[in-house]
Amino acid sequence: MAPSVLDPEPAAQVTSKTLESPATPPSVDKHEEYQYLDLIREILETGEHRPDRTGTGTRSLFAPRPLKFELSSPTGTPVLPLLTTKRVFLRAVIGELLWFVSGSTSSLPLAAAGIKIWDGNGSREYLDSVGLSHRAVGDLGPVYGFQWRHFGAEYVDAETDYTGKGVDQLAEVIHKLKNNPYDRRIILSAWNPKDLKLMALPPCHMFAQFYVSFPTSENGEKSRARLHCQLYQRSCDMGLGVPFNICSYALLTHMLAHVCDLVPGTFTHTMGDAHVYLDHVDALKVQLTREPRQFPELKIAREKGGNIDGWKIEDFVVKGYDPHKGIAMKMSV
Repeated sequence: MAPSVLDPEPAAQVTSKTLESPATPPSVDKHEEYQYLDLIREILETGEHRPDRTGTGTRSLFAPRPLKFELSSPTGTPVLPLLTTKRVFLRAVIGELLWFVSGSTSSLPLAAAGIKIWDGNGSREYLDSVGLSHRAVGDLGPVYGFQWRHFGAEYVDAETDYTGKGVDQLAEVIHKLKNNPYDRRIILSAWNPKDLKLMALPPCHMFAQFYVSFPTSENGEKSRARLHCQLYQRSCDMGLGVPFNICSYALLTHMLAHVCDLVPGTFTHTMGDAHVYLDHVDALKVQLTREPRQFPELKIAREKGGNIDGWKIEDFVVKGYDPHKGIAMKMSV
């Protein structure tokens, strides 16, 4: 049976033979995925060699040109910018995003669902190494979801009920999108200096701004309002993290558009330190030899409106995802 688009498949093996062909980008193809591939190539060719927290080493560029993706086709069909030059573990992207939205700060619910991406940062060994030995295994501290839903609340542990505590930034974003769409303060921030030392890992994707546009046609008629998102990410793991981040914030924008009855517009990804880990270089050279395929369509199997809570993985129906095989890359913790 063919693997589900929500599940991983065996990764392609990287050998010396697969690295023989030079990575030469087509000069005329405008597929949006080439923005990502071209940035990888630029980092490999011109990036600065830098040490890093994990001890792996990177090649890095600072503040490269942002990536921009359309979230609707010209005919209005919702589109998901899910990279196709390697298979991305979509179920993990959705599961992690819903975990953020729920405000959870424990990696254990993700692990129980087969999503292991936070296991390293929630391990006993890692928590002890960053001075959080008093925390239970899996308790990551006031990370993304806590800041999104309870910004400013005092963090106790992952088991505490924070209902009504702190600022629910996500609820405020939705309120402004519905009631004051011209507001220039429609912001979602995960960066809270007061809480950074309490987190197992400070936020990498840290600041998103939303913008509602009201396009007009050539004859002056207004079209349906479009929702746009721009993300600022301070630290960008180009091999493993960024494909997740692109898809995750595109999905969040689709979710907010669905709740607020807006048309998904664009997702812009602005980066600080964009880096390739040295042990990802060979794998990424293989990826650069591959030609992008059409991005899949996204259907949300929920009625328009409603709220942002209580969504399930099954609410996202992705059609036409036909990527190249996965490529194994080790996560640096």
